[in-house]
Amino acid sequence: MGNRVRRNPAVFPVAGRWARLPFLPAPPAGRAAWVKIRDIPMKLRSYTISQGRDRAPARAMLKAIGFSDEDLAKPVIGVANTWIETMPCNYNLRELAVKVKEGIRAAGGTPMEFNTIAISDGVTMGTEGMKTSLISREVIADSIELVARGHMFDGVVALVACDKTIPGAAMALLRLNVPGVILYGGSILPGKHHGRDITIQDVFEAVGANAAGRISDQELKEIEDHACPGAGACGGQFTANTMATVMELIGLSPMGMNAVPQVDPRKHDVARRCGEVILDCVRKDRKPRDIATRKAFENAIAGVAGSGGSTNAVLHLIAMARDAGVPLAIDDFQAISDRTPVLVDLKPGGRFVAVDVDKAGGIGLIARRLLDGGHLDGSAITCTGRTLAEEASEVRETPGQEVVRPLDRPLKTRGGFAILRGSLAPEGCVIKLAGHDRKVHRGPARVFECEEAAMAAVTAGRINPGDVVIIRYEGPRGGPGMREMLGVTGAIVGAGLSESVALVTDGRFSGATHGFMIAHVSPEAANGGPIAAVHENDPVRIDAEAGVIDLEIPAADLERRLAGWKPPAPRYTTGVFAKYAALVASASEGAVTSKFQA
Repeated sequence: MGNRVRRNPAVFPVAGRWARLPFLPAPPAGRAAWVKIRDIPMKLRSYTISQGRDRAPARAMLKAIGFSDEDLAKPVIGVANTWIETMPCNYNLRELAVKVKEGIRAAGGTPMEFNTIAISDGVTMGTEGMKTSLISREVIADSIELVARGHMFDGVVALVACDKTIPGAAMALLRLNVPGVILYGGSILPGKHHGRDITIQDVFEAVGANAAGRISDQELKEIEDHACPGAGACGGQFTANTMATVMELIGLSPMGMNAVPQVDPRKHDVARRCGEVILDCVRKDRKPRDIATRKAFENAIAGVAGSGGSTNAVLHLIAMARDAGVPLAIDDFQAISDRTPVLVDLKPGGRFVAVDVDKAGGIGLIARRLLDGGHLDGSAITCTGRTLAEEASEVRETPGQEVVRPLDRPLKTRGGFAILRGSLAPEGCVIKLAGHDRKVHRGPARVFECEEAAMAAVTAGRINPGDVVIIRYEGPRGGPGMREMLGVTGAIVGAGLSESVALVTDGRFSGATHGFMIAHVSPEAANGGPIAAVHENDPVRIDAEAGVIDLEIPAADLERRLAGWKPPAPRYTTGVFAKYAALVASASEGAVTSKFQA
């Protein structure tokens, strides 16, 4: 009982012994002030905030909201919650945060919950509001970083769901490099329409089908009413579930947790387990940058390629790599996609919905299949301290499942996306290959200066088979904010044009997009990229097999057009949009808002 903590408040007491904190009265009168210090042989950042004579004012304020001296002697874990009442995706995260905090307390820590923002891609899609989506990734990352730095948490558990909350949280953890765990809230359950599973993707495509006279107003209403039956993120291998897959394969989420649907009662147990994992990370001083190494990023890219995942993962993984200090370029994605087969049969191009992955065996089954094929590095460490191979070895595959294909029967022999370059995209762009077999398209350009103009043309029947729809000034700077185009792409599919029309944009696509669609064209139009010089009816050639996208006009003509190009006036001159446009980098660099290389 006589071992006293040294006066330096940043030093944790001797592991496993009883210790008296220097600001508490001595026993026996103050016997209740003696605390049992758990076995955490490291310095705790939070002691800079909470321990020592000079921190009495801080303790006084924390005691006002119920924290005790014993609470403040334990590791303090920030619980970053992206709950918001604007969408189903994040709707149950309040409930899950309660369970995460229970797990943290049971494991010997003190949780402190805080909130950050989220933007619903599905709700804002096709409107000016969609410009906020990618920008929100930076705000989420910045806000988690600021709160964690300000309150000097010893670890962070981030609760995420809708698309940008996942990479935003990962970026923050990689910047902070304090022990951290990411828990995905989980997918929504599928809706039902005429006996088949439907998702929000079906609603967007039904809009196009209705505009083309292929379905009635009544059927559109029925699809709208049944597509989203409750809480959870969009139900295919769209961006949210793609990034949830990424987090398990890169090791920042414990394996077996992210595929559990948001409304499944098992999610509470998963959330409590996260509390145990984060305390173990703190005890072992296991940090995000120890986990998110170059081989872990390559594993994550292979997971995107093998699951037919969202092209948004290219942006997000490049941005995460910058914060991790890991060199990663757009061309690295091509090399990994070339050697990785598509093994997961999921919407938007496949048959199954996200919850079917959970029924089949979870994201760990995807990992095990890719490991068995030699497409992942099983030695990569995860947030549990175990290797990816060790975690995947315990996965139980459901007999007879058809979601994750055997290695000898892939859906495609090469990955679900390709990187293209050429005279139209010198810095590169990305095409999603999963869900269709087309590799080549050549046709006349139909040029639109914004998404709304293109959407009006599609729904009015002014787009013809063979056309190449060009949507420009929707890039990171030009939008600003790089809107997704699910409204337009869904309308093209719904109108029956997906097999005969190509779409090319410097904006983005939703993970629910499928068809011959090319995004992230760089340099973007607002930066004077060649896409700014395309004229109506110019011939455009796309060859995904060869990795080429060309504007088929003489080089001298293109050079002359670009020499005469003048940037348009910025769409926003004040506020967050103007600030983002001034700071944002090219899509080929992850559309980050800082040139800083960690």
